[in-house]
Amino acid sequence: MIAVDTNLLVYAHRRESRVGETAHALLTALAEGDRVWAIPWPCCYEFLSVVTNRRIWKENASTPTQAWRQFHAWSESPSNSMIGETRDFVGVLRRFVQRAHVVSGVVHDARIAAICVAHGVETLFTRDRDFSLFPEIRTRDPLARK
Repeated sequence: MIAVDTNLLVYAHRRESRVGETAHALLTALAEGDRVWAIPWPCCYEFLSVVTNRRIWKENASTPTQAWRQFHAWSESPSNSMIGETRDFVGVLRRFVQRAHVVSGVVHDARIAAICVAHGVETLFTRDRDFSLFPEIRTRDPLARK
């Protein structure tokens, strides 16, 4: 199973960047494909927070309705599995947050990595290099130029 991090969700929804159209095509292919893919719940909340943030997007921020419609479309994909904390999550998370350099905002990434590991995610699609602190989860930047 592939999981998708917040940054790819944001790029796919907010297509202003040079990778926006590529991210949109990637998410469309996942949503319309047969292969099981996932969005960790913390990424959903972060996506909704980021794309509606007027400090980031000024007057062009997505409205709550626009952001919700996009999230809902992804969550309703028949091949999507929304993943969150599991019954044994505390033990999984403990292994991640007690590492050196896992402080401040990286704790959020540790939570996402732990959710992915708990659900057997094979690869996390992300552009965030902080996930290299968690070798238990393979990461890939699907938007990187080759």
